[in-house]
Amino acid sequence: MTVHRRAAVCGKPIEHSLSPVVHAAGFAAVGLLDWTYTAIECGEDELPGLVAGLGPEWAGLSLTMPLKEAALTLAAEASPVAVATGAANTLVRRDDGTWFADNTDVPGMVRVLSDAGLRSAPSVTVLGGGGTARAALAAAASLGAAAVTVVTRRPEARDELAPAAEALGLSIAGVDWADAASVFDADAVVSTVPKGAADSLALQVSWRPDTVLFDAIYDPWPTPLAASAAAHGVRVVSGLDLLLAQALGQFEQFTGIAPAPENAMREALAAAAGVK
Repeated sequence: MTVHRRAAVCGKPIEHSLSPVVHAAGFAAVGLLDWTYTAIECGEDELPGLVAGLGPEWAGLSLTMPLKEAALTLAAEASPVAVATGAANTLVRRDDGTWFADNTDVPGMVRVLSDAGLRSAPSVTVLGGGGTARAALAAAASLGAAAVTVVTRRPEARDELAPAAEALGLSIAGVDWADAASVFDADAVVSTVPKGAADSLALQVSWRPDTVLFDAIYDPWPTPLAASAAAHGVRVVSGLDLLLAQALGQFEQFTGIAPAPENAMREALAAAAGVK
């Protein structure tokens, strides 16, 4: 008897997520017709109960805001990158019923920056201090940065990143939000802040043409910041690019099938997002 397998993306809010489209296309492409992937709205306080109640038919969970730090605490084992960043965007159910935590945002972010032509990044500026910012620190370390400039509205948010930076061998230069526009002279600028938060910077930044901007938002797109960068000849990658890149690693861990059917997943994502 065939066992129906399940996976889902969890977060709050979650209705905007295109992860179900991406993973469902992957399942179909490799013939996993008895697999489904859904979206579950879930806050930090609700996550432990949700995970505890999942049965053996569950292969894994994708985690988005605000669950990436909480997810790590629920795993019996975690990848080195998840431990170093203190955040997990992936929970994989093991045969014994325990959970393994990983952070596929990190290799995904390295890939999209590399695909944009960035092979090394001695200087990196990160906007924001949440779970995606933690992945950005790890990506910066992978690309050769020794120090990262972190811009946040709250100084405490930078302090919360300090353990991850130390584990990754990075130093952090903290900058207040009022001075954000002054630190865009970097090899890579990674914006991890919510929709609208960085819009005002679009008119303030003096762009360096060889910078790569990664803006983690994909709805709406382009953001004012991304449009400004593109107008000044700056290479831009989006949250859609990361959504696909990180989903490939999740798909392979959930299903045990590698490589993931990237073309099918990319085409489904582009169609759902209205991107040509």
